[in-house]
Parts: sequence; structure tokens; C-alpha cells
Amino acid sequence: MIDRELLIVVLAAGKGTRMKSDVAKVLHPIAGLSMLGHVLALAGSLEAARLAVVIGPGMDAVRDKVAALAPGATVHVQADQLGTGDAVQAARERIAGHRGDVLVLYGDTPLLRRETLTRMRAALGAGAGVAVLGFHAADPTGYGRLITTGQDGDLVAIREHNDASDAEREVGFCNSGVLGFDGAHLPALLDAIGNDNAKGEYYLTDTVAIARARGLTAVALVCDESEVLGINDRAQLAEAEAIYQARARTAAMAGGASMVAPETVFLCHDTVLGRDVSIEPNVFFGPGVRLGDGVTIRAYSHLEGTTVQPGAVIGPFARLRPGAEIGPGARIGNFVEVKQSSLAEGAKVNHLTYIGDTTIGAGANVGAGTITCNYDGFSKHRTEIGAGAFIGSNSALVAPVRIGAGAYVGSGSVISKNVAPEALALTRAKQTEREGWAGRYREVKLRAKRENGE
Repeated sequence: MIDRELLIVVLAAGKGTRMKSDVAKVLHPIAGLSMLGHVLALAGSLEAARLAVVIGPGMDAVRDKVAALAPGATVHVQADQLGTGDAVQAARERIAGHRGDVLVLYGDTPLLRRETLTRMRAALGAGAGVAVLGFHAADPTGYGRLITTGQDGDLVAIREHNDASDAEREVGFCNSGVLGFDGAHLPALLDAIGNDNAKGEYYLTDTVAIARARGLTAVALVCDESEVLGINDRAQLAEAEAIYQARARTAAMAGGASMVAPETVFLCHDTVLGRDVSIEPNVFFGPGVRLGDGVTIRAYSHLEGTTVQPGAVIGPFARLRPGAEIGPGARIGNFVEVKQSSLAEGAKVNHLTYIGDTTIGAGANVGAGTITCNYDGFSKHRTEIGAGAFIGSNSALVAPVRIGAGAYVGSGSVISKNVAPEALALTRAKQTEREGWAGRYREVKLRAKRENGE
């Protein structure tokens, strides 16, 4: 437990022009949550952290997202966008008077781990005035270089690529941009940053040399390159998605879930999997999915906004939409779609069926090709199927309608009135048969073709 106060400043003012999008860069999703959402969730996982977010002018959608995900955060506008030092200065009113730790994160760097930030705070607690997170880059081109003495991560300076000498560009230890500060010194360090550099901007990285010149200690910590991947275009967004998914699958399997082909399963940021869950290939989880213990999800199924109770079996080729509640031991089979509906224990919907706005009782069976007709063009209506009821194949249940417990609906029926418990409901026409009709029909058609010279 670290008991020093913590302020986290998230820089989210980047325009993201390389994304070629009308959506702000930090609002693009990874595993169903915006990049900014991942960073805010990380910040919220640290004990008693206060939060300030820096945005650009006119970024109302980002402001709204911050308000929704982190109501206690303050939002600050970087008017001129003259570099990272200028961005942190935009949050000066929140920084002033803070005497604990300050961490500077980025809204487009969503893969940081909590334990990494904890290591940075430990370095600050050990007396560092500045702590910088670095990585050994496979290709350091374009990154700022961390110039160290080689002794216990002692950091001399950060040199931006455009301002680095040839010798400094040979250094492979690179700056991630994530910095930590002793808050008591940060305002004075910010005030001392100049813009005498190739871009004429105010670099937050200059605080390292400034701090050392004032007798403060600066240290560099190392993390994996993938953890500090900054996202600037769609290709990097896809790369970050792949990294997140690999992490999530590994965590799921470590928690007791089995995956036949993990690389084909896509999880959401909030997916919850119970013990002994079995997931077959090519399964997609959207937001809001919770699976109980012993659930089986068969191949090519798509789930979102749904809860599946222990022992249920879903798929293959099933679609569970928001509001689907699947009870213990229930069965949802191939090409079945369920939305805003609940199935009680042991209920079965095994083939080629649409279930919408419906309540299905325990042990009920819905036959292949059944449709609940829940929409009249203006409003949605509910269907109720009682416990132990049996719905014959290719039936249409026109809502609002109630099928009583234990009732039977004959195959091919269109049910628009309530069915009493234990009753049999049939609406199809009586079958009739005309002997010899088929032969006579074919003879007439063939004669017509001959007369027409066909």
C-alpha cells in the first residue's frame, strides 16, 4: 500500500489525423472500450487517485466520455497544443498545491499495466524527483532516447530524436512518454521548460535535465515495448487489439476457462468467464457478457449483453443479443437468435429460431423454425411460454400472447390468442388429398409445351 497522495494527468488532446476519422483518436475502441476508457480504468484502479484530463479545443465528445467514465475528474483544455510540457501546464490549477506523486499518462497508450505504475510510484517514494518509463525498442527511429549513466537506472537526459546526436541515436533505450514526478517540485520544473528545439515546442522530457541541474534524482524504469504502444493509426489500433486479446485469453485460461483455439476467440474488456467454461473456435464476445461455471459456447457464436447460467450450452452458430438471460442447463442451438428474453432452467431452443421479448419457463421446448412475432411496426410486445410447454416446429407466436404451462402448440401454427395450460392449440388448415391430381397436372403441362414447340 502506497499512502502518498496521487494525481494522474491524462493527456488526450491529440487530433489523431493519421486515423483518418471523424472520431477523436482516443475514443477508438479496443476490446469494446475506448482507448481513453482503458486509461481511465487503469487510473481508477490505483488507490485514491485524483484525475485530470487534458483535451483539445472543441473535443466535446471526449469531455462527455470523461464525465461518463470518471465523474470526479477535472477536464482542462490545451488551447495552443505546443507540446507535452504545454499540455501538462494546461492542468496547472490541479497540479498547484499537490504534494504527492504525479503520473503523466496518455489517452492513446491503453496497454499499460497497474504493476508498472506501482513500480514508478515506488521509485518516487524512494526519493526520485522524476521517474521515466522506458523500453528497448526493436526500431528506435523517431523515439526520444533515454541517456543514462548505466548505474541503477540513473537518468541524465531525454533527447528527442530530431535533437539527438548521431551517437545518441545509436541508443536503443527509448522514452515511452510516461513520466512520474514528485509533485512538490513539478510546478517549478514546468516553469523552467523552454522551447529552444527543432519544433519550437515545450517538451515535458526536458524536466529530466532541469531536475538534475537542481540536484534532484531522475531514474529510468524498463517495461516491455508492447505495454507502451502509442496508437496513431488504424494499423497500430489493430496491433493493440491483438496484444489486448492475447493478454485476455491468457488470463481467462489461467482462471479456469478452456479454449480450443484461443487465437480465434475475441473477448471484451468486461467479459466474465466462470470456472470450467469451454469455448470452441471462432466465438465473439461483445460488451456485457457473463458466463457461469461449466458453460459451453460452441463454435461461431456471437454474444453480447447476456448472462448465461451454469451448465448451459450455446451454439454452434448462435447469436445472443442484449438482454438475453439463459438459465441453468438451458440449450440454445444452431442458428438461434435470442434478444431481451429469459430462458428458465432446462429450457431448449435448439434450431433455426428467433426468440425476442419472451419469457420461457423451465423445461419448455421450442421447435425448429419458430418465430416470436414481437414487433407490430410501432411497439414491441412480449410472449410468455409456460414451464414444460412444447412449441411445434415452424410456428409463429404473435405477441402479446401467453402459452400456458404444459401446453402444446401444433407444428405450423400461427398463435395469436392465449393458450390455456395443458391445452393443444392448432391453427393450420385440415389436410386434403386429391387422388391422381399430380399425374393429370403434369400431362396438361407437357401437352402445352409440345403444342408450343418447346
